[in-house]
Amino acid sequence: MSPSSGPPRIFDVPRRTARLARSERTIARADFLHARAADNAVGSLEALLRTWPDVLDLSAHPGAFARALKGSAAEARVGPVANAGDRAARAGPGMAALGVPDQSQDLIVSLMSLHWANDLPGALAQIRRALKPDGLFLGTLLGAGTLKELRAVLTEAELEARGGAQARVSPFADGFDGAALLQRAGFALPVADVDRVTVRYPDLFALIRDLRAMGETNVLAGPLRPLTRAITGRAAALYAGRFGEADGRIPATFEIVHLAGWAPHESQQKPLPRGSAKMRLADALGVREQTGED
Repeated sequence: MSPSSGPPRIFDVPRRTARLARSERTIARADFLHARAADNAVGSLEALLRTWPDVLDLSAHPGAFARALKGSAAEARVGPVANAGDRAARAGPGMAALGVPDQSQDLIVSLMSLHWANDLPGALAQIRRALKPDGLFLGTLLGAGTLKELRAVLTEAELEARGGAQARVSPFADGFDGAALLQRAGFALPVADVDRVTVRYPDLFALIRDLRAMGETNVLAGPLRPLTRAITGRAAALYAGRFGEADGRIPATFEIVHLAGWAPHESQQKPLPRGSAKMRLADALGVREQTGED
């Protein structure tokens, strides 16, 4: 790849924008992941005793964060929440300039958007530049374990029918890489945490209805070959047979990766220089150090 070619095009941004627009009419009936992500973000703010006058919400579906904030212990310390008005910017994070002045925000929140970024490090770098020094970013994206059951049965059903299978579920980022991604984008004190949620459905078709309502259906770049009724029916049978529970319901795994990072500031805690420790790790832990002579 030449230096001028840019990041790979994993997702079709116009397709994602259209799906996001459609889901704005239906998200209220399937917003449990967004609500959970927003509650986690507000919980983080409640533990930090400082004020956040300038706040920007870059979430795929703005509003969940403001709703979670209402009545919380952090509400009085958070200024009015401004939303990113451009749906295309929310659909494809990092694909265009944020349109926000550098070093203008005390707090930026992005819930359930960043897993659709073609250039995730670039999107995070834009957010970091928009923060004031010592400003805070709180983000949430879906991780690699998301919809692992659905991925498996769709692949198997399509392989049986066509002898080959197209990717139907996004290649989500590994949650354990979250802190490294933040650090690469220039954040200080990066933290990543993985929250695994299992949701139970009557069948595969109920799960797909929720994914459509959220705007989380397939938008991988390139031509999409539609699944036939026979393939989806076979996938539903595989799902029920392989993962079905005693009451006939099926589980769907969602892996929510929570990110937190700060725009660098001279007042922040710094790691000690290498070799400056006054105590050996073995002594600090109270264990006997093993040597090759034992």
